[in-house]
Parts: sequence; structure tokens; C-alpha cells
Amino acid sequence: MKLFEPLYDRVMQWSRHRHAPRYLATLSFAESSFFPVPPDVMLAPMAAARPRAAWRLAALTTIFSVLGGLLGYLIGWAAFEWIGPWLERWGDGAELAQAEAWFAVWGVWVVLIAGFSPIPYKLFTVTAGALSMALIPFVIASLIGRGLRFFLVALVMAWAGPRAEQHLRPYMERIGWAGVVVLLGAMVIVLLME
Repeated sequence: MKLFEPLYDRVMQWSRHRHAPRYLATLSFAESSFFPVPPDVMLAPMAAARPRAAWRLAALTTIFSVLGGLLGYLIGWAAFEWIGPWLERWGDGAELAQAEAWFAVWGVWVVLIAGFSPIPYKLFTVTAGALSMALIPFVIASLIGRGLRFFLVALVMAWAGPRAEQHLRPYMERIGWAGVVVLLGAMVIVLLME
């Protein structure tokens, strides 16, 4: 059963669409507050297809991701008592508790690290709001963490250029399943560290 090749083909079609930057901005905004798919899946092929626009695309992704993070912060600040049980039902309860514990120890640094890492950033935006973290440090840490991540993705893919697509596609199933294994391994490590 092929799962990742058809997904890759769909993302490549989206990345070439004339409204692709709008889709990327929308995905970046949504992922930071409530949507589970990271914007890297659109940013990477778009930067590879349009190397000269890679920096602009990374900036667009960063800005809308931080704006979405502000929505996540607002959700946590205004509605955490209502949204908290939903997050637990969706299976994010353990990650949410871990995020709260990390905030207690490392404060604003957690936002910067979460912004750069593959850990679901939305958990940290909602938690930052629920804990009433200072807004300016939250925004600065988000800009730095998200910016580093998205500009790195854009740089690597712009360097690889359009030729990356022909080299990646034959390996998409392996790459996709390896990503799943890495994500599961990271989750196990986080759970064992509790």
C-alpha cells in the first residue's frame, strides 16, 4: 500500500498552483493553533520548484506561523478550561502536560525550541496562553524558532532546486515511513523522560 507517494504528488501539484503562497500562508497559520499538518510539507516543494522565491516563501511561512501562534496563545488564554478536555480527547493530553512541565522549568526557551523542532508547536502556543506567558517574549521566541526552521528548509530546498523532485519521488515511501519511525521514537523518548 503506497501512502506517501500519492501524498507527495498532491503536495507537488499544490506547490505549483498559482494560489500556492495563499495555501502556504493558510496552512502555516492553521498549524500553529489547531491543524496537525506542518507547513514544511508545502514550503519544501515550493522552495525547490522556485529557488529564487525561497526566502520570500520562508518569510511568509514564518510570519503566518507566528500569527497562528498568537491565535493559539489567545485560545489558551481565553478558552483553556474549555479546550483542554478536547486536547486530551484528541490524544494530546500527555504532550500538553509535558509542555506545561517544560514551561515551568525553561520558560520562554521552550517556545523557541518548540518553534524549531518537530514537536507540535500548537501545544506550546496554547500552553503559553493558558499560563499567561508574557506576550512580547513569546512573539520574539516564536519568530526566532519558526524563522530558523523555515529558512533552513527553504535554503536546503532552494539549493537542491527543481532536480530534487526527480531524486526524491522514488524514495518517498521510505522517507515517509522513516519520518513516522523518527516521530514515534521521539515520542517514546519524551514519554520515558517524564
